[in-house]
Amino acid sequence: MTTAIDLAAPLRIADLRAARDPVTVLIGQPVRDRVAAGRDFLSDVLGDDRQVYGSTTGFGALVGYAGRADLRDQADNTLAHLGAGQGPDLAAEVVRATMLIRARSLAQGASGVSPHVVDALAAMLATTFVPAVPRLGSVGASGDLIPLGAAAQALRGRGHAYVDGVRMPAAEALARAGLAPLPLDGRDALALVNGTSLTTAATALALDATRTAHRAIQLLTCLLTDLLGSDPQFLDARLLAAYGHPGVIDVGAAMRRVTEGLTPSGKRPLQEPYSIRCSPQLLGAAEDALRFVDGIVAADLGGVSDNPLFFPDDDLVVHGGNFFGQPAAFAADLLSTVIAQLGNLAERQLDLLVDPDRNTGLPPMLAAGPGQQHGLQGVQLASTALVAEIRRDATPASMQSLPTNLHNQDVVPFGTQAALRAADQARLLHLIVGSLAVGLRQAVHVGARTPTADGCAAVMAALVEAVPPVDPDRPLDGDVRRAAGVVAAISLPEGDRHDA
Repeated sequence: MTTAIDLAAPLRIADLRAARDPVTVLIGQPVRDRVAAGRDFLSDVLGDDRQVYGSTTGFGALVGYAGRADLRDQADNTLAHLGAGQGPDLAAEVVRATMLIRARSLAQGASGVSPHVVDALAAMLATTFVPAVPRLGSVGASGDLIPLGAAAQALRGRGHAYVDGVRMPAAEALARAGLAPLPLDGRDALALVNGTSLTTAATALALDATRTAHRAIQLLTCLLTDLLGSDPQFLDARLLAAYGHPGVIDVGAAMRRVTEGLTPSGKRPLQEPYSIRCSPQLLGAAEDALRFVDGIVAADLGGVSDNPLFFPDDDLVVHGGNFFGQPAAFAADLLSTVIAQLGNLAERQLDLLVDPDRNTGLPPMLAAGPGQQHGLQGVQLASTALVAEIRRDATPASMQSLPTNLHNQDVVPFGTQAALRAADQARLLHLIVGSLAVGLRQAVHVGARTPTADGCAAVMAALVEAVPPVDPDRPLDGDVRRAAGVVAAISLPEGDRHDA
């Protein structure tokens, strides 16, 4: 069944997930009326010989020069010079989410765009068509100009695109998808590129993946606590309430539900290492940070990212900076910090689990026959490398401003780079979570006790069903990915599990 997404309402992250596949985009009459009103107002303004950036002028630093007289030629004037992107194509799910966000922004009627542009975006999203969009080239100011320029050109039948996952010339892709090349004038072209929809899409998808990993690590921390026989008093509600941080209190409550019924073994020290004892404080702080990012993403998904904006009721064309992706830049950099510390926690928990001096007598590396077999040794090496990769790339992008465009763009947020990097790191975190999950599954095979809490037992049962014991040694790369997927699926809120 195809998902229906109504452009009359703010988008949700679930809508972006759904747009990976063909979706039905609903454009009701109120949306059509406000888009048409914005377009009619633009025509009136141009008829009055009023200056409108990008319609009567050049672009960027060349705003002081007249644009092309023919508005259709002005579309070429907008898009041709933006064909300067480099690097690999962005993932299809990111590009399709970007185009959905762009459609929603334009559907609010403040961009003066032609109604057929919104219709064309909706038609594209109903197919498997995906513009080929280069990763490199955006500074996240004046919108994601170069990546969105490539997307706009693909919709016109220029450049390249994908249909059913196959890359081909865009004109051929349009024909295969049953789409017509999109006619644009200067305002239409600028409205397609002059927003931060790519930055928002990548930030939102990175947030979604990080939230899933965050919930998964909560579950696996509970399972680790149970397998080792630790005392769960570090989750005590009174203790965490005294700490005073809302995220810590809420994470502690969630972990108590999973560990309900856990019986300590009496074989562990009074105070566990910080990777267990301080886990609610770390995971709770991450929860508070993710809630901040939630707010930024929600605002971006509901807002208008373009310049200029048109307000027919007030007879105003307002030129400004609603294409400046600073909020998402800060949010994505915060996501990277959260991802790095979540990765640190999961990797340290795996290290504790494979260490015979700290794992309550389990064999080193959880090997079924130490020396003859090596158990989780390769998986731990790989997870250490993944953590190092995340850390190495965690320098904030939002503080790296460089002037460009003849100092017209004299300060820029680099939100696109921050967001795409956070999405990359979230994928690595997913694999670290899978590594820990494989270790916990193997621990039971080599002598760890059976979980005593029903919630922990349910997690273990899912892992046992998906991952065979490591006995004898075998390549575990596929097991890590499979275990990560299992824990991610059971970590989703109940209503989202059908999307996993």
